[in-house]
Amino acid sequence: MAKITKKPDKEKIGVFLCHCGTNIAGVVDIPALAGYTRDLPGVEMVDEYKFMCSQPGQDLIKDSIKKHKLTKVIVAACSPLMHENTFRKACEEAGLNRYCFIMVNNREHNSWVTEDKALALQKAKDLIRGAVARAFWLEPLEVKEVGVNPNVLILGGGIAGIQAALDLAESGRTVYLVEREQSIGGNMAKFDKTFPTLDCAACILTPKMVSVGQHPNIKLWNYAEVDEVSGFVGNFKVKVRHKATSVNFEKCTGCGICQEKCPVKRPSEFDEGLGNRKAIYTLFAQAVPNKPVIDRVNCTYYIKGKCKVCEKFCEPKAIDFEMKDSVEEIEVGSIILATGFHLWEAGQMPELGMGKYPNVLTSLQFERMSNSSGPTLGKILLKDGREPESVAILHCTGSRDVNYHEYCSRVCCMYALKFAHLIKEKTKAHVYNFYIDMRCFGKGYEEFYHRLLEENVTFIRGKAASVTDRAENESESGKLIVMGEDTLSQKLLRLPVDMVILTNAIEPQLDAQEVARKFKISCAGGGFFLEKHPKLAPVATASDGVFIAGACQSPKDIPDTVAQGQAAASAVFALTQRGKVELEATTAIVDEELCSGCEICLSLCPYQAISHNAEKKISAINDALCKGCGTCAAACPSKAIFARHYTNQQILAELEGVLNERI
Repeated sequence: MAKITKKPDKEKIGVFLCHCGTNIAGVVDIPALAGYTRDLPGVEMVDEYKFMCSQPGQDLIKDSIKKHKLTKVIVAACSPLMHENTFRKACEEAGLNRYCFIMVNNREHNSWVTEDKALALQKAKDLIRGAVARAFWLEPLEVKEVGVNPNVLILGGGIAGIQAALDLAESGRTVYLVEREQSIGGNMAKFDKTFPTLDCAACILTPKMVSVGQHPNIKLWNYAEVDEVSGFVGNFKVKVRHKATSVNFEKCTGCGICQEKCPVKRPSEFDEGLGNRKAIYTLFAQAVPNKPVIDRVNCTYYIKGKCKVCEKFCEPKAIDFEMKDSVEEIEVGSIILATGFHLWEAGQMPELGMGKYPNVLTSLQFERMSNSSGPTLGKILLKDGREPESVAILHCTGSRDVNYHEYCSRVCCMYALKFAHLIKEKTKAHVYNFYIDMRCFGKGYEEFYHRLLEENVTFIRGKAASVTDRAENESESGKLIVMGEDTLSQKLLRLPVDMVILTNAIEPQLDAQEVARKFKISCAGGGFFLEKHPKLAPVATASDGVFIAGACQSPKDIPDTVAQGQAAASAVFALTQRGKVELEATTAIVDEELCSGCEICLSLCPYQAISHNAEKKISAINDALCKGCGTCAAACPSKAIFARHYTNQQILAELEGVLNERI
């Protein structure tokens, strides 16, 4: 790498000050700042404009570059995250290398964090002075391009993954849809009806599932998991493990005789433990593909070496007990993670009786009970087979609670209302909703709430404290007692009911952290996958080419999940349609003469962009994987790694400029 050892003698630096309406100019004295900046060494010209990011503002920059033959440009405006690329593009259009540009954050770092105008002006001067000092050391950098493989991997076969897969397949892309369960469908496949329209969930979902299974551009890989991911945007290599199903899907006709004859019964995960399944099973009747798999953990043959009843009755001879896992490597240009959510385990709040009292149900257990294809064929029944006379629905179970999850799970209020309606529709039970606040945020949601008010559902504003079966009088005998407070009347309540339904919080999948590491993305505080920007890039991630969709990003309802699936598909389409992608030039580089081959940088790189060259006994950096975070450069004991655009000279010069009024 060519290193600059002394400060260039002559630069023509242009400085542009943005008012950002009154966001900056309302606190920072822009004319005074402009007057100060004009006297700084190397500054050729200074200009100001109300909105530098607007087209007239950009034109002002371009015209000034040409008129004054500027060699470096500084814009003092908002966050670089917002408009750095905007101004870089303007510089390039005027013939200046994009990396000869510096953006000073005079808004988030200054005007938005103080009301003291004198201090704000002083800090603005310091920031500008530091940028000018650094500008002398900026070097033009070369932007590289790589081709983009048009194939797409989607991890997760819930409604978000299904929607994204169909949209991309219709655009002509080859889609690999990988789902760990026997069937696609996700949690939505368990639902009875959907709020607020009360549409049948299966009626909405199963046509899309069938379309996925039949689409020529979708390779549906159920009962599979991703083992390893390598490569970079446009050129990922993914190893997918096909778990041994013990059933040859090419021979299997899906007749179901094997499941009928299997003597082993196990609690059904799909029915949330309320019903049973066999050791050879499909998740549900409309499963796609409608081919069974063998649960080797509970299969008598794999445990004791005998049985094979399914094999005896299988006419197509599709049972293969010797089948083994297989690993297949695919190449894709982009990845969508749509891994869905996990229902919070309410047993962590033992005071609510989950797991202790049989008539205390989770939200998904009630969904399966209410579903016509569920274990009770849609009848709402107590454990002894009776119809309940009274039901309590407890909101915010594990949500909005500093002891568990501080965030709101968004959908709980609405599905609690839906449950109340279904109970009133199917039984004569009285329904009580214990709530903190009703959050009916979506289209038609508030109207649905008012509909429930007209259906004589009782709403109690207050969080239930506990559920017990300790009766204090004869009328409470055999009942569950909900203890709580009505915060409107400021009275303590003791409410006897037959059934309690908990609105469990939505949380990330249990292996979310492991998946994040595998795909080189991050998780937010609550454990959900972290988006690139919560408003401007909600489906992109910090790892280029990897996108997220659905409840793996945050709790959301079905319409928002479908919308994110389509948004992720649109982002992937835009990426693959270009056929090539630019790589950021601000990456790290190894000085081979200084590298000692200690390999410390290898373990520190969060993007796995560094490898060891065994022949030269030095480290090598893959520019396509490197994100220029600077971790390796900061940690290298030999000072052999340099971060382009953030060299030691540049950083030290900026620090000197900020701290020293004389530069």
